[in-house]
Order: sequence, then C-alpha cells, then structure tokens
Amino acid sequence: MGNLDTVFASLREAQKALALVSRKEKDEGLRAVMKAIDADRQAILTANRLDVERARASGMKEALVDRLALNDKRINEMIDGIDVVIRQDDPIGRVLDGWTLPNGLFIEKITVPLGTAAIIYESRPNVTVDAFCLAYKAGCAILLRGSSAALESNRALVTTMKRALAEVNRFPDAVALADSGSRDEVDEILTARGQVDVVIPRGGRDLIRRVVDNARVPVIETGEGNCHIYVEPSADFESALAIVENAKIQKPGACNAVETLLVHRDAAHQFIPLLAKRLAGRVLLRCCDRSRAILAGAKDLPAALKVEAAAEADWETEYLDYILAIKVVDTLDEAISHINRYGTKHSEAILTNNLASSQEFERRVDAACVYTNASIRFTDGGQFGFGAELGISTQKFHARGPMGLEALTTIKYRVRGTGQIRE
Repeated sequence: MGNLDTVFASLREAQKALALVSRKEKDEGLRAVMKAIDADRQAILTANRLDVERARASGMKEALVDRLALNDKRINEMIDGIDVVIRQDDPIGRVLDGWTLPNGLFIEKITVPLGTAAIIYESRPNVTVDAFCLAYKAGCAILLRGSSAALESNRALVTTMKRALAEVNRFPDAVALADSGSRDEVDEILTARGQVDVVIPRGGRDLIRRVVDNARVPVIETGEGNCHIYVEPSADFESALAIVENAKIQKPGACNAVETLLVHRDAAHQFIPLLAKRLAGRVLLRCCDRSRAILAGAKDLPAALKVEAAAEADWETEYLDYILAIKVVDTLDEAISHINRYGTKHSEAILTNNLASSQEFERRVDAACVYTNASIRFTDGGQFGFGAELGISTQKFHARGPMGLEALTTIKYRVRGTGQIRE
C-alpha cells in the first residue's frame, strides 16, 4: 500500500458527494474559505516568512523569491479570486447540445466533473488557493503537491481551508496536501491509475518533463514560458517601450514574462537604444551581433547598462530573471519563424500599427495566446476574468491557455428513450 492510498480514497469519496450538490452549497463552502483566509492572514503570513527566509538562505534568486512571497495585497488577491469564482455560473450540469434521432431517442450532451485531480506545482502559494477553489466549484476533489520551498505556506493555507469547510459541513476531505517533501510522493501520484483522474504540472521545464515522461494517469500539460515580443517600425515607440518594460520587469519570475525581444531592422536603430536607456541598471541585455553593434554606436547610454553577446542557447531559454535577449530581424516572416521555432506556445506579442502585419502574426504564430499592442503579462486566469487558474496549458487538446472552471469538466451523453431497441 502506498503512503497516499488513504488520501486518494478519502478524496474520491468526497468527490462523489461533492459532484452531486447544488451551486448554493458549493458557494457556501467557498465563502467560508474566503472568510477564514482573511481571518487567518497573520498566521499565513508568518508561515510564509519562514519559507521566504529559508529560500533566501539557500541562495534562491530574488525573482523566484518574489513568486514565493505573500503580503496583504496578494492575500487580498486570493480572496478576490475566490469571490470571482463564486459569482461564476456552476459549470456542472450545463446542457451543451441536444437532438432527437429519427427513432425517437433524445440525446443531450451535458457537463460533469472531471473527478479527482492532482496538481504538482512550484513555489507559488497562491496556486494552492486557486487550484482548490476552481476544483471545488467544478465538483472535483484535488490533491495539492507544492514544492518544498512553499511547504509552511501551503500547510497554513490548507489547514485554514479544511477547517473552514468542516465548520460549515461542506466536504473538507475534497482537498488534501501532500506535504512529506519526498520525491517518492510525486511518483506515487503519477502512477495512481484509478485513483487520480488527471494530473496537472505547473512549473519549470524539468518539473513538466518529469510529469509528462513518468505519468501513467492523464496529464494536462502546462508549459514553460519562453515568450517573445516583436516590434515593427510602425509601432508607437513610447507605448512599445512601456509594454516591453512591463512584460520584463513587472514580474520577471512569471511564465508570461518576455524573454526575447525581436526588433525589425527598420526600427532597430531608434528603438533598441531607447529601450536600453529605459532598462539600464535593471535588466541585463543579451544581444545579437546586430543589436550589439547598434548599442556600441549609440550615444548617451547610461553607465549602468549591461550588455552581453547572445549565444544560440539564449533564444531557447526561459530566464525567469532580469535578463532580456534581443535580436534584430529583417522581416515579419523571420520574426514569426523565430517564434515558432524557439517559443513554447505560451504567449507572444506584436507591437505594430500595421493591420496586415498584426493579422498575419495572429494567424501564423502557434501559441495559446497571441497579443497585438499589449503586454503579454495578461495571460492569467484572474486577468482573463476566470477569478483563478490551474495553469496555462500549451497543449492542443481538452484545454489551452489559462485554465479556469471548464478545464475541470468533461462531458456525459444523457440518452432518453421510450422503449427503443436496436435491430
């Protein structure tokens, strides 16, 4: 018997019951959790400080420490996210289609819960709350397996959520935390056929590859974010500078931060020095030969500017840090080809005032989210109006892009007859 067998059994029993209750009952449970997180915020913040102190002592880079850290604003965002989920319609029991066959059989296609989910994720404690509230509203039980870096934060959050659900008698066993910290625990989840219906990895390349390569249960694959922004000569440069700055600096440890900037040759001599001045002292620039030559010939660049030569590996790297690769391209077609070769099918943007260019970019770039004249930092379930997200799927079946409630549903065909038999 595995160490998690009892947990799996408890989750599945709770899910069977949760799948049958009304929206009102589920929303009552979520409201109780909202209030409890607010009431317990100091205990949650205290637990989080232990994680942050341990992370810094271990040498974790500051951009990743930022992903781990909680404060009052981020706890308020968790609470607001639950509120948005509460206000959304119940995703379960919706009739998607219906028709009558010539023999009189009436068929309806309806939504039902996906079942018992497991999410394996890194660092971010907000995922603990996001994943729970989406799963709960969708009638699913969920096993949370966060990283050891956020262990104390996750324990505090799950303790609060389970207590709140128990106090209102709303299925506290529908959520559980795998918190031993053992790698064997992950292997046990990945091989739990018949006990776990789906596994969702959320994190960097190594985590996602491990889950995909070793899982014996279905996986919804979320992707690393090697994301690009392409600047055309027709772009509004002042707006473009603000967009690139936001996409790199606002949260560099996020999977939808920009990692590579592509600049059309006719915009490069003006735009790249402007951007270098804007980012100097804050971002290391890894430049192709052409962009480095442009900066070498530019005037009045700040002494704090740091520039290095880009290597081939830079085009395929998700830095999750204050580093930006820059490449000059000759055409829109070259930019699209570069993105489709090196991108991770996550979030890509074009900055342009040429309608034909934006339409061509949107049509040909292979990514879950394609932007025109906006920061790619909006690829987020909360920003898309979902309240929360399970992750950002870069695969092409079941779910793609930010995953909200619908990603945790599947379908059932309800067939009603009047005694028909097949001849």
